[in-house]
Amino acid sequence: MKRYILSIAIILAALSAASCVKETMSENSVIKVTQTKQNDFDRWLEANFLLPYNIDFKYRFELNESDMNYFTIPADFEYSIVMAHLVKYLCVETYDEVAGISFTRKYFPKMFFLTGEWEYRNNGTIILGTAEGGKKIFLAGVNLLKETMEKGYGDFAGDPVESLNHYFIKTIHHEFTHILNQTIDYPVDFAMITGTSYVADSWSDSPYNKEYLQNGYITAYAQHSDGEDFAEMLSEYITHNEAWWNEQIEKAGAKGSLINAKLDIVRNYMLDSFNIDIDVLRATVIRRQQDVFNGHVDLHSIEIK
Repeated sequence: MKRYILSIAIILAALSAASCVKETMSENSVIKVTQTKQNDFDRWLEANFLLPYNIDFKYRFELNESDMNYFTIPADFEYSIVMAHLVKYLCVETYDEVAGISFTRKYFPKMFFLTGEWEYRNNGTIILGTAEGGKKIFLAGVNLLKETMEKGYGDFAGDPVESLNHYFIKTIHHEFTHILNQTIDYPVDFAMITGTSYVADSWSDSPYNKEYLQNGYITAYAQHSDGEDFAEMLSEYITHNEAWWNEQIEKAGAKGSLINAKLDIVRNYMLDSFNIDIDVLRATVIRRQQDVFNGHVDLHSIEIK
């Protein structure tokens, strides 16, 4: 028994002595930060988005920026370059021209994040993009951009202009409208015009997906809620010419007056809140879109001028 007590005493003494030894911290951190070396595209993005607008244009896949409820893939490098040019020429610089660069710097989202494929819902619809907290626009489907611009995609096969509008450019303007609405809310009168007929998640089901114009909505998705209705109204109006709009109103029949009543509120909201004439904005968007499809804009150059 004494032998065991003596052994325990020796062990405790050794531990006590060890605890008195002063430990020194290593100068080398165990946390390793991976830094990606800048390429020419990174430098172009810095010169054209970050420095003039404080916009971070993310094309590399980042798990934390993606929605982990969906399977996503990275955006292709070459298509990301094209998308960056389209965002710059058809969206950012459009608002520079119409409202001034101070407006763009103040209100445009501070981050774009690209992924390669759409996000598919269980109900058969797809997510083209989202706006988060007035600071970020997420754009999906970038790897389908080439097909979209060359021959059209999906329901708009054979019409590259309308295809690009529907899947990408209109989406950006739609999401930017949400950001503007988060800054200054639109009048409550807007929601009252067709307030009893919004159908939330049923908008993609029959008959709503076919009879939306006759229900007083410019698109099927506009039937989701008044917030989506407002964003669809503005984004559809400024990405289409007068003939297209008049055709939709004619198809709507008696309910065309409801669509135009909502348009009047959108028009006054943009003018009163941000001093933007949506007819001037539409003319600018369409002219710049024609520049793109007429080959007047180099969508591949990453040379810093």
